[in-house]
Amino acid sequence: MADQSYDRVKRGIDIVGSAIGLVVSAPIQAVTAGVVLAAHGRPVLFRQDRPGKDGVIFELVKFRTMRHPDTTHITDAERLTPVGRFLRATSLDELPTLWNVLKGDMSLVGPRPLLVQYLGRYSTEQARRHEVRPGVTGLAQVLGRNALEWETKLALDVEYVDRRSLFLDLKILGRTVTAVFRRSGISHAGEATMSEFMGLEKA
Repeated sequence: MADQSYDRVKRGIDIVGSAIGLVVSAPIQAVTAGVVLAAHGRPVLFRQDRPGKDGVIFELVKFRTMRHPDTTHITDAERLTPVGRFLRATSLDELPTLWNVLKGDMSLVGPRPLLVQYLGRYSTEQARRHEVRPGVTGLAQVLGRNALEWETKLALDVEYVDRRSLFLDLKILGRTVTAVFRRSGISHAGEATMSEFMGLEKA
């Protein structure tokens, strides 16, 4: 079981890590913002409500990877641009979420923040993923990312909640770097990212 006293230490690591990350990545973010503006127009940032710890809603920010919907481009797969595909493959679209970490909405490591409409679709066990702050990266991300089936992904989220520790977080962060370079598990088969979670059998 997780040592809950680690959560206080973890928050300190998040503040320092995200602050350093924002400073170091500022030139990269500036260039990325220019590329997104040229490819997609305004707004440069994608903003969407997501559930955080205990299901509390916060506004997630990322670089925009899709064109606006129109009569030609309706589905996510159709709206995803070549620039957006590159940003997702390299995880550059995630850099603005360091602001969410610094503010306390998210952690560097934890279950990924999913959609608000999924809240009522989780089983009791799956809903435990919200016992901790959502993360920029997590156990499911380094063990398959969007190539995993929903049941496996959510089980890994709960496993992280139960096993979270400094050692596990460092291991996940290290493996995240490897996963980004390999560009593995970016999308589920036939999807821009992942198929919609419709809910599984209640546990």
